Amino acid sequence: MKIVEMEKLPIDDTPHKVDVRKMYDTENAVAVHIKLEPGESLKKHITPVDVFFYVLEGVGIVEIGEEKKEVAKDSLIDSPARIPHCWYNESDKTLRFLVVKVPRPTENTRLL
Repeated sequence: MKIVEMEKLPIDDTPHKVDVRKMYDTENAVAVHIKLEPGESLKKHITPVDVFFYVLEGVGIVEIGEEKKEVAKDSLIDSPARIPHCWYNESDKTLRFLVVKVPRPTENTRLL
C-alpha cells in the first residue's frame, strides 16, 4: 500500500507560480493538488487529455471554453481535452482542488 501525504510533497515549479503538488503519477493517470490563495489564479491553458476537477475546499471561478462558473466544495467539474481552461480565486479564503488527468498525458500542457 502506498500512502501519499499532500503536505509532505514538494511544491512543483510550474509556470502558474502557485502551490501545485503531484500526488499520483502512473502510466494511466495523473492527480495533482492545487491550492490558490485569495487573488491567485492559474494561467489559461490547454490540456491534451480529459481532466476533471474536484473542489476540496473553498469557492472559486472555473473557466472552461466560453463558460465561467462559480463552484464550491464537493463539486466535480468535467473539462474535455484541448479546451482552454483556467481557475481563479476571487474569494477571501483558500481554494483547494484536485486535478485528475486521464489518460496520462503524452504531450505537454500548452499555455495561452
